[in-house]
Amino acid sequence: MRPIPTRVHAVIDYVFGVVLILAPYLFGFATGGAAQWVSMVVGVAVIVMSLLTDYELSIAKLIPVPIHLGLDIAIGVLLAASPWLFGFSTLVFWPHLILGIIAIVVPLLTQTQPGARAALG
Repeated sequence: MRPIPTRVHAVIDYVFGVVLILAPYLFGFATGGAAQWVSMVVGVAVIVMSLLTDYELSIAKLIPVPIHLGLDIAIGVLLAASPWLFGFSTLVFWPHLILGIIAIVVPLLTQTQPGARAALG
């Protein structure tokens, strides 16, 4: 059972994207290095992908929800591993690791069909 409706997932996506963009400033790693850029680029990517996903709160319904959820998981793995992949784990790793884990767990709990379509099938 997947308890998170796609409409809720969409809200989470937009909030998550903004949190990722602001994280370097909120958590004190806005140094212009990889830690900052990974967080900010992933945040923008999450928002753009959300705007293009076939669910309730997008502007263009181009990406099917199951593909979106798979990309969310891939983004989560990248985000969680990024401190070690890009060599900034001695500077900061908790925000990337925790947000990466969230990006993996939320899609696993999200319904694969938007609202009315989920009710039909």
